[in-house]
Amino acid sequence: MARGGWLLITCACLALPRQASADTLKEALAQAYETNPTLEAARAQLRATDENVPIQRADGLPSLNASGQYTEYVVQATSSFINPERAAQAGLELSVPLYSGGRVRNGINAAETRVLAGRANLRATESSVFSQVVAAYMDVILQEAIVGLSSNNVDVLQVNLQATSDRFEIGDLTRTDVAQSQARLAQAESSLRSAKANLTEARERYIRLVGEMPTDLQAPPPLPGLPETPDDAVIVALENNPDMIAARREAKAAGYDIEVAGAGRLPTVSLFANGNYNNYLGTLGSISGSPADQAQTSSQAGVRVQMPLFQGGAVSARQRQAQANASAALERAIGTEREIIATVRAAYSSWQAANEIIRSSQAAVDAADLSLEGVRAENTVGNRTILDILNAQQELLSAQVDLVTARRNAYVAGFTLLAAMGRAEARDLGLEDEIVGPLYDPTEYYDRVRGNLWDWSRNPDPVAESTRTVDIPAPDGEISE
Repeated sequence: MARGGWLLITCACLALPRQASADTLKEALAQAYETNPTLEAARAQLRATDENVPIQRADGLPSLNASGQYTEYVVQATSSFINPERAAQAGLELSVPLYSGGRVRNGINAAETRVLAGRANLRATESSVFSQVVAAYMDVILQEAIVGLSSNNVDVLQVNLQATSDRFEIGDLTRTDVAQSQARLAQAESSLRSAKANLTEARERYIRLVGEMPTDLQAPPPLPGLPETPDDAVIVALENNPDMIAARREAKAAGYDIEVAGAGRLPTVSLFANGNYNNYLGTLGSISGSPADQAQTSSQAGVRVQMPLFQGGAVSARQRQAQANASAALERAIGTEREIIATVRAAYSSWQAANEIIRSSQAAVDAADLSLEGVRAENTVGNRTILDILNAQQELLSAQVDLVTARRNAYVAGFTLLAAMGRAEARDLGLEDEIVGPLYDPTEYYDRVRGNLWDWSRNPDPVAESTRTVDIPAPDGEISE
């Protein structure tokens, strides 16, 4: 979209009272990238998904447990002369899994595959948020343009009503002409109020997504990399669309789940070693006149093999359940593919249609403007009525609104098309220049926790990263002169 194509919008609408600088689309996207709560929540959710890998890995690592016990023997056996009164016990047990039927290996594979799916889902969320921001940005520009056009229409009709009233006073026009002018002015004032309400709503959507008040929004830059044909767009989308990637990863992970469930019927092998220490704290009696040993130690080591023989069909049920879930995941992948194809083709069609509407609407604006001038000239010589002038003015306004609406629709459809193709994320839009520090790296947290074996490791208490909008004043539907 050429920058000059937005001249009518930016000239027809001035934003809220100007501050030190204007807002660009890139700045709005960067602000949303840093502070949007939906995007921050998706990042946190991915970090939670990352933790499944060390959780699954822990099942295949050695475990070390310590135990302790203190016992008071309240009632002693009457037939024994060496009953202790109290005892302290301590134990230490080490277990090293050697074979688990593939459960651990496939569990890790499933978790790692879901991490990759989670990263694709984060990309999809980022793309979705950016698409909403672009739509909100363009809606503010559109509604400001419509308010400007509607306000100008009211001014023109006010002048027309005054001229009509003056001509009525000298007997050049009838009361019907005055009434027609009054009615059309009232309709224009009503449309202006509706346009201002729509502008307020558009600004609220912008604040919700971006986290700040829209200020003097500038014309957006051209959209790069738009495809030549819908088939080209579909090919790119099926390769790069993050929803498609996530669906395929989920289907692959579900295949590992089948093997995890089936491992429940296979044997497990582990090494074990344990040691125990008992101390009767000097309360153990004598044996044949000799003091009994008050402390005892023991230790064992060996190999433990467990072979499940009958589990009531639970293992088979879990495996069949996993197979059904895998089948559902495969079907969802095809459903996602269908949806992406339909979205891409529809977005391409909307983009092309909007471009055609821009051309026809521009022609309509030029023709309506010329027609209005002609009708006014003909009215001065009595060949046209006041109603003809009012109708020509309304046709010009409608053509202008159609033009700015088509320009908005073309840009939003083009961006939607890029998003469906997997090319509307921060890395594609060059946002790194607009934010503090590098782009969010989803692998950084994963690399940090993947090999963490320390049971007492934890993150700082969570705090909200996104910004609140409660302190932003409520927007109105006014534009500056």
